[in-house]
Amino acid sequence: MTLAVPRVQLAPGYSISRLLKGGWQLAGGHGAIDRAAALDDMDRFVDAGITTFDCADIYTGVEALIGEWIARRRARHLSTPVQVHTKYVPDLDRLARHSRADVERGIDRSLQRLGVERVDLVQLHWWDYDVPGYVDAAVWLDEQRRAGKIGQVGLTNFDRVRLSEIAAAGVPVASHQVQYSVLDRRPADGVAAWCAARGIGLLCYGGLAGGFLSERYAGRPDPAAPLENRSLVKYRLIIDEFGGWDRFQELLAALGAVAARHGVTIGAVALRWVLDQPGVSGVIVGARHAAHLEQTVAACGVTLDEADRAAIARVQAASSGPGGDVYELERVKGGRHASIMRYTLGQGSR
Repeated sequence: MTLAVPRVQLAPGYSISRLLKGGWQLAGGHGAIDRAAALDDMDRFVDAGITTFDCADIYTGVEALIGEWIARRRARHLSTPVQVHTKYVPDLDRLARHSRADVERGIDRSLQRLGVERVDLVQLHWWDYDVPGYVDAAVWLDEQRRAGKIGQVGLTNFDRVRLSEIAAAGVPVASHQVQYSVLDRRPADGVAAWCAARGIGLLCYGGLAGGFLSERYAGRPDPAAPLENRSLVKYRLIIDEFGGWDRFQELLAALGAVAARHGVTIGAVALRWVLDQPGVSGVIVGARHAAHLEQTVAACGVTLDEADRAAIARVQAASSGPGGDVYELERVKGGRHASIMRYTLGQGSR
């Protein structure tokens, strides 16, 4: 029997699948992409019930790829509704002179790449809190919503203080995209509750830690550098924050035991754990292809019991981090987590 992927209402009249297909791993730095296969795989995700797609203007080539796929679906008269979320990310070196016109150009560029008249959700990211302007940017995004170019306004990687500032400006925020996993529980330290109290759904990335949360790494030595792609580099740093490779192996062992009891994979248990967290509307699965689609959807059929959750929590309790607010480590200038970011991709000037 095929599992049904549940849906959730993210805003009045707007629903999404609780599992979303992420687009970051289709961008540069993650290996060669077979374009034809990627288009076919998107159809496979929809057929499996994952109808919501997440991308960003700074994911090189991904908006255009999704736009090609949307056009192909129209030509084939495929009727299953799909939802497309993107991000608006002005370049770091343009933040000081960021303007309303930049926002309008950015949204028009995404609409053109995607080949749509309205994008369902646009999520604002702002690189540097020391440069003022993120509240204005959110207000200008809401102007684009009222103009009919976007359906909903979302945010990504903001802490509680800045979330409060944007909300105080009257921006109707529908969602907040954050990193959240069995390895990284920073949203639980305030942001999740703050958003839940205001009806803002969390859309969570990193649930599989770039693939580290899988049988492939269980009982294996720490992989030697260089790692295969940027995603693995990013999440290997999170493993260090969690307590290092040995502590991570303890977590994989606990997840593996839970997975064995339920007849699923470690990845399915890891995704289920995030889906079960208070305030979580959906989990973004950053897949380059559909090879693991069946195991991904299996997360929807898992019910973790008290013993399962306790086994995972025991290892988490012994971890050393990561600590701080959402995306706080990644904002440390010159820090290890910031070193893998690409801050300037020319988005603000085109």
